[in-house]
Amino acid sequence: MGKHRASWKRWSRELEKKPKEPGGCCLFQMIFVLALTILAYNLWNWVWPNVRHDIPNTIDRAFSYNDRIEQRGPLAYGNHEDRKLYIYRSEDAPEDGLLPVLVFFHGGGWANGDPAQYGFIGRNFAPKGFVVVNVGYRLLPEGKYPAMLADGAAALRWTTQNIRKYGGDPERIYLMGHSAGAYNAVMLGLDRRWTRRLGLPDDTIDGVIGLAGPYDFLPLESDNAKDAFGETQRIAETQPVNFARRNAPPMLLATGFQDESVERDNAEALYDALAAKGARARHVVFNDLGHAGIIMTLARPFDDSRFGDPRVEDAVTTFLRELEQDAARERTRAARRARELQATRDAQSQAEAQGAAATSPGDEVQASGDIQPSGG
Repeated sequence: MGKHRASWKRWSRELEKKPKEPGGCCLFQMIFVLALTILAYNLWNWVWPNVRHDIPNTIDRAFSYNDRIEQRGPLAYGNHEDRKLYIYRSEDAPEDGLLPVLVFFHGGGWANGDPAQYGFIGRNFAPKGFVVVNVGYRLLPEGKYPAMLADGAAALRWTTQNIRKYGGDPERIYLMGHSAGAYNAVMLGLDRRWTRRLGLPDDTIDGVIGLAGPYDFLPLESDNAKDAFGETQRIAETQPVNFARRNAPPMLLATGFQDESVERDNAEALYDALAAKGARARHVVFNDLGHAGIIMTLARPFDDSRFGDPRVEDAVTTFLRELEQDAARERTRAARRARELQATRDAQSQAEAQGAAATSPGDEVQASGDIQPSGG
């Protein structure tokens, strides 16, 4: 053992005496730093985007393990692996009635994300009386414009055709999305080409909620936006702000003042365009929330004032409740008009029947006989 220790000390002294090659140490450090940089870049772009989507869902699941929420899925609505959806419904919901439907599109820059990672949306809004449908869609590089809209319309058609089996009302459908998903939801509500191509009525969508979405983002600046829309010839047709119209579905456009991913001017520009057309729209800015915070506050415990911020959930819920109340009043008025119209038709039919009965066939023969000459 002593011989080995002496040999080690002798080798160390010789190494210290040996002249160092100029720049060798610095070159090694540069290579090491470069390798770390490449590793960090890959982790940030390949691993972190998926991990960050899982964090609020994982925490929310831990806080909602006692909730009586029925989940179905993944259910395919197309022939691509990304064309899938999940359905959430409260087990305590009444069995004898249909519930309004909330269709949610996840974010992720059209490049990443999965509807399963947003189960907290279903667990949050199903107890509030909604059947929630979390929709996936083709992602980059396959998911270039207009793939996300074609997929969204296909998922919407699937919902109208199948949601009754899961307790949802196909006549009461609301769309909601975050970030890129907000673009999908808002664009489906404004640009009717995609729903019309699949034969859906123009009134299929009863309301839209956009959270931190891009609606007016020309020229294209981010890499994801360039990848998703850069090959489009008529680039203006990709912008929701250019499809503002008076008869658009009611819209809630919410954004965070601290958002550094999607400029909050997007929501303001679309709101101004809708307001100029006379459409029903609401614009809400949350001063101390950023791009991720606005969606994270829809997961527990971040929707609680003790741990987070309940304002986003309150704004969304209030908006949906108002639309539901307006729809209920409209259904009542429509039913009243239908009864009045039926009563008018019944009265007309009765009057026609009474008029016909006033002149029976026998009376007509007798009247005819009165003017016949006598047989003599």
